[in-house]
Amino acid sequence: MRQNNISYILLNMSFPDNFPFAPPFVRVVAPIVEGGYVLDGGALCLELLTPNGWTAAYTIEAIVTQVGSALIKGNARIAKDGRKFTLKAAQASYKSLIKTHEKYGWVTPPKAEG
Repeated sequence: MRQNNISYILLNMSFPDNFPFAPPFVRVVAPIVEGGYVLDGGALCLELLTPNGWTAAYTIEAIVTQVGSALIKGNARIAKDGRKFTLKAAQASYKSLIKTHEKYGWVTPPKAEG
């Protein structure tokens, strides 16, 4: 990030009315990140951010820590192609993620199916 003169990653967290009993929707807003478990639109592929993986014991600090860990573990890189993440694309990616993991659990599905 330093080589690109970027000093932060901007996240957006949307909290449902029944928070902390349901997870927030968290997405990367900027810069555009590739890898690091970041999906189209900036949605994040993290089990703890899903209804089945969430517990009311998680704190905002724990969420931010897990996001940072996922970016590092997934070798996140800053894209330089001028794209922008959108909320609509992030929500669509998240819905697809939920369906996939409801069907297969938290394993990589066969390529033919996803």
